[in-house]
Amino acid sequence: MELSDANLQTLTEYLKKTLDPDPAIRRPAEKFLESVEGNQNYPLLLLTLLEKSQDNVIKVCASVTFKNYIKRNWRIVEDEPNKICEADRVAIKANIVHLMLSSPEQIQKQLSDAISIIGREDFPQKWPDLLTEMVNRFQSGDFHVINGVLRTAHSLFKRYRHEFKSNELWTEIKLVLDAFALPLTNLFKATIELCSTHANDASALRILFSSLILISKLFYSLNFQDLPEFFEDNMETWMNNFHTLLTLDNKLLQTDLVSNAIQFLASVCERPHYKNLFEDQNTLTSICEKVIVPNMEFRAADEEAFEDNSEEYIRRDLEGSDIDTRRRAACDLVRGLCKFFEGPVTGIFSGYVNSMLQEYAKNPSVNWKHKDAAIYLVTSLASKAQTQKHGITQANELVNLTEFFVSHILPDLKSANVNEFPVLKADGIKYIMIFRNQVPKEHLLVSIPLLINHLQAESIVVHTYAAHALERLFTMRGPNNATLFTAAEIAPFVEILLTNLFKALTLPGSSENEYIMKAIMRSFSLLQEAIIPYIPTLITQLTQKLLAVSKNPSKPHFNHYMFEAICLSIRITCKANPAAVVNFEEALFLVFTEILQNDVQEFIPYVFQVMSLLLETHKNDIPSSYMALFPHLLQPVLWERTGNIPALVRLLQAFLERGSNTIASAAADKIPGLLGVFQKLIASKANDHQGFYLLNSIIEHMPPESVDQYRKQIFILLFQRLQSSRTTKFLKSFLVFINLYCIKYGALALQEIFDGIQPKMFGMVLEKIIIPEIQKVSGYVEKKICAVGITKLLTECPPMMDTEYTKLWTPLLQSLIGLFELPEDDTIPDEEHFIDIEDTPGYQTAFSQLAFAGKKEHDPVGQMVNNPKVHLAQSLHKLSTACPGRVPSMVSTSLNAEALQYLQGYLQEASVTLL
Repeated sequence: MELSDANLQTLTEYLKKTLDPDPAIRRPAEKFLESVEGNQNYPLLLLTLLEKSQDNVIKVCASVTFKNYIKRNWRIVEDEPNKICEADRVAIKANIVHLMLSSPEQIQKQLSDAISIIGREDFPQKWPDLLTEMVNRFQSGDFHVINGVLRTAHSLFKRYRHEFKSNELWTEIKLVLDAFALPLTNLFKATIELCSTHANDASALRILFSSLILISKLFYSLNFQDLPEFFEDNMETWMNNFHTLLTLDNKLLQTDLVSNAIQFLASVCERPHYKNLFEDQNTLTSICEKVIVPNMEFRAADEEAFEDNSEEYIRRDLEGSDIDTRRRAACDLVRGLCKFFEGPVTGIFSGYVNSMLQEYAKNPSVNWKHKDAAIYLVTSLASKAQTQKHGITQANELVNLTEFFVSHILPDLKSANVNEFPVLKADGIKYIMIFRNQVPKEHLLVSIPLLINHLQAESIVVHTYAAHALERLFTMRGPNNATLFTAAEIAPFVEILLTNLFKALTLPGSSENEYIMKAIMRSFSLLQEAIIPYIPTLITQLTQKLLAVSKNPSKPHFNHYMFEAICLSIRITCKANPAAVVNFEEALFLVFTEILQNDVQEFIPYVFQVMSLLLETHKNDIPSSYMALFPHLLQPVLWERTGNIPALVRLLQAFLERGSNTIASAAADKIPGLLGVFQKLIASKANDHQGFYLLNSIIEHMPPESVDQYRKQIFILLFQRLQSSRTTKFLKSFLVFINLYCIKYGALALQEIFDGIQPKMFGMVLEKIIIPEIQKVSGYVEKKICAVGITKLLTECPPMMDTEYTKLWTPLLQSLIGLFELPEDDTIPDEEHFIDIEDTPGYQTAFSQLAFAGKKEHDPVGQMVNNPKVHLAQSLHKLSTACPGRVPSMVSTSLNAEALQYLQGYLQEASVTLL
């Protein structure tokens, strides 16, 4: 693509179309941009457009498109083509910082994100001058430019907060600190001084405060890995400045600045080497009274968000998003102070909690905010350790959580009016979520019907919290790791629970509420067959919802839980009545057809997984409705999308398991297409294991004569890959495959196919691959397949007893005993950079595995062999009867003593001897 006016005009037109709400216009435009984004100069056209276009909407659209393009394509994946040519990469890095800093803020943010994505891959090795270019801009005196640099640095360095400690990481942080610590400290001091100079200029303060927010975020990120020597000399100055700032009139300060300044204090007070800065009782009291308590209050902005921007409020409150609220920051500071000063801090706040509750009791309708603040204080004081999954895992023993729950939480939830005092209702429900492990089960059981009742609340926050709390309670574990609540305990509420959950999806603002859908999924999972009478109604509602959201999928978590709920409906119903599968197919196939025809990319992997589950439920041949789809599953375009691959492989495996004879007779011309898919998959380090899943199903289920003509070519392809790019993952899969082949076609057939490719190759495979590497195989079924296959090679392959291969017989037996008795060899060569499939950036949506569509582990030798050690002993006994004297002689002269002892144990267990 040339950097021409004509191409810029074309690009402008297609970008405009991507903003059209009509899918018939939007989708083709998106597909066109997908089709051209691999061309050289495409990203440079986008950058030119966002710099020179006169249309602000197009400039913003180009910046978002550019950022998403970088996100999808910048990372270079081994064994996959480089999606951005080197010339474009160099040009982007040479121009993007300047372009970002000279752009309006809306565009600046998009380009800043793009820089951070590029930096994650290229900084510092492939982009060494980035830091210098950024630091030099501090001298500009232009706070639009300075804030652009700070915003970019924040997006680049915030990953230091959650990366694991390593020498490589510390080396990078040290490099950043060497260049950045002093300029950042000087900028901080200068900005604080400017705040004093412009104390009466609101517009100037807004800009300066936004700089201070970003500086404090950077300071937090750069200190997170605990490299104190860079900032230690100035720490008291930093702390005093922030403490002073926070004791100013709160109304003058921006919320982001306050929350970040409090977060700074919270991070400092947790560090043992800064403990002395907080030991003075006056400092501690001042922080508690003047910083924490005022910022615990439910402010007008919080109330506005609660009522008018519920989704954002929930995201901040439940998920702890990066845009922290003052209250969250104050809560974090309480927890931080309690680490070293739990007694004094609890003492200071206990009085505040009591007085706040007394104020509330005097006039609840006016003073409800006092109780809200009291609940937040108690929550912060009591929470010593917390996880999203389990709630509080360690609590402050000085706080009586059960008494507070019974006295101050339950009464609010028992109120008949679910719409009264919504903030306090939300507080109470959140208290249940957080302290569910500390509150006794009998109190939690009392709260379940109250939570079900609050699913009807008009407040989005209240009914969302109620759904989330129910979901969390239903996942709690009791003794023996069973669910804390049984289906029998929840059964009395089943009808009202399901009714209210689905009704909640019809409430304004909650039509795609992920917390409600997750609670639906979890309720199905807990209640199991108790939901069967309601399934016809439920599956109709789920199908209608699926059809509606497929028009424009926008909530990935909601969509995922919806498909999980569909899978649970199928599993639970068909377990009790397998014939009911046809009812689900009637309900779902029309919607699935529409999704596939409209190429709704986000849903296609889900559709394939649900179809696999349905197909696997059929006990006999494949219905014709599925066979009509089979040829379409082999189309190369479907396999280009990484996210489709696992689901497509699973679906093809279901076809092979249920209808191999039908495929062999009615679709024999499709077998080359099936093998073409296998060939594509094994060429990729990221997807080769999927290729083996498919190949194993072909070998196990297809009639032998249908694949006879392809067998030799299959092995040649595998050997070529083994020779050109041998990895541990490929090797393990290859070992399982050749042993499965041996089980299916016989040991002699395996020896003949190897030696048919190249004379004496069978011996080379035994000596160079099977004997030295079999210890690497992991997984119970995989090890069992290998054990049964090797047993066949030892006992059912005449050349192993009568040719030059005989010398490998005892080493092979020794390696099999090692597979049984020695620890798995999990070493990976240093030079091998294993690509995990989850880390492979897909061109499209990444694959999302549905837990409740999960494929049962299949044991291809389950009916043949129960105990592989006994099976080895029995097979050796049978061999020894055919050639008396030889087996005991080979075993006693060549097997090491430990292995011999193990073998005698197997023979004893099988009640046989070697003759």
